[in-house]
Amino acid sequence: MPNFDTTIETYLTHLHLGPLPNLIMRALTDMYTFRGLVLIPILWWIWFQPGERRNWNREVVIATVVSGLLALFVGRLLADFLPFRMRPIYDPELHLHFANSSSNDARLSNWSSFPSDHAMLWMAVATGIFVVWRTAGILAIAYTALFICFPRAYLGFHHPTDLIAGAAIGIVITWLMTRAPIRTRYATPTLHWMERFPGPASVFAFLLCFELVTQFDELRRLASAASKAL
Repeated sequence: MPNFDTTIETYLTHLHLGPLPNLIMRALTDMYTFRGLVLIPILWWIWFQPGERRNWNREVVIATVVSGLLALFVGRLLADFLPFRMRPIYDPELHLHFANSSSNDARLSNWSSFPSDHAMLWMAVATGIFVVWRTAGILAIAYTALFICFPRAYLGFHHPTDLIAGAAIGIVITWLMTRAPIRTRYATPTLHWMERFPGPASVFAFLLCFELVTQFDELRRLASAASKAL
């Protein structure tokens, strides 16, 4: 959908929001605080909620975390095996100048733009929140769209269709993984293990959530450096 993308990207480059909004957009894309540290704590909140649905809530939280991991994995497979798509900020054929572009983003030039792994991961998490808690879920989905996805289009890191496709894939993954016939196959035994071994389970959950917040960024950098050294 090149015409759709180009029309929106051209409009975004002519918004001229000003230095401060541009700085805020950069902060929203660069800082983990405005991504995972907004949504992941909601999953922890749901986890510790008492009530008759406690075990079901916890199973859905487990399914949501698994969905996030699966979304990252699927996103990497699609980016590697689908035809390479250049990010708008690096595409000279667009003749567009995006707000507050920086050479610090040069490492993204070799990463295919389609689909957006940010949209896939955080829309998957937001959908899991929605499954358990409708009000918070609607706010989480809106937050993901406005504060995670939109800035990445505004700054030229992704085409709009990259974000739309990524969000749709993330939603579908979580919807499937939280269905009872699928969820009970892995979330129920995982919950039983966590209740039996709370110490190791808590440590593992913390580390896993930390890596989701950072999207395994440091591990990916280490793997990339190791592969180049070898």
